[in-house]
Amino acid sequence: MNLTLKVWRQKNASDRGRFVTYAAKNITPDMSFLEMLDVVNEELIGRGAEPIAFEHDCREGICGSCGFVIDGVAHGPKRGTTVCQLHMRSFRDGDRLTIEPWRARAFPVIKDLIVDRSAFDRIIQAGGFISVPTGSAPDANAILVPKEDSDLAFDAAACIGCGACVAACPNASAMLFTAAKVSHLGLLPQGQPERYDRVRKIVAAMDREQFGSCTNVGECEAVCPKEIRLFFIARLNRDLIAASFKRRKALRRDGSL
Repeated sequence: MNLTLKVWRQKNASDRGRFVTYAAKNITPDMSFLEMLDVVNEELIGRGAEPIAFEHDCREGICGSCGFVIDGVAHGPKRGTTVCQLHMRSFRDGDRLTIEPWRARAFPVIKDLIVDRSAFDRIIQAGGFISVPTGSAPDANAILVPKEDSDLAFDAAACIGCGACVAACPNASAMLFTAAKVSHLGLLPQGQPERYDRVRKIVAAMDREQFGSCTNVGECEAVCPKEIRLFFIARLNRDLIAASFKRRKALRRDGSL
């Protein structure tokens, strides 16, 4: 396969950036998209040019670091797939592909296709923990969890924090990511002590990072490589409303209202 790549090149956050066209030659259908970029970079390095910077780690669809936009779609055309697990058999010989980084104020470009996603880390730090007693580990069956709740918690915990939801959302909202982080703890008994404080803190942290508001467009669910559902956003909103009432009642008891 031979392809033409139109790649976003940007030296740093202050650089204006531009698209540069490259030829990807002798690509096999069984290569992953990142392996294809490796081939292009080897050719660039061989002639003394600056290679294309892109982020990656596991190359197994687990770490979430490899994300960028391919022909206007986060992670490319195959649903439920990260860029590192996207194979070149999804494209045709002679295709022209446009490759660019996530576009969001909260994700400033570091270089080329790499963006700073540390805003997600700060959201998790705001409330992504549970209180547990010290001492020996409890028996596995000591705390009973309904299967429906455990299944939903596992579905939410599948989020890898790649940022595709933000990149696809016309408002650059992080609600799907935030809802997944709230839900995978809030659905389990161990997450109940901080449940309502957590949702307030984590949503406030999301707002501080200047992500946009959710208007239920649904693009986030469509591009999520782990297929996290919009259901979790509805669940976050319910918990946030409940948390607001609980806080108001507490303030009235204290005489603050």
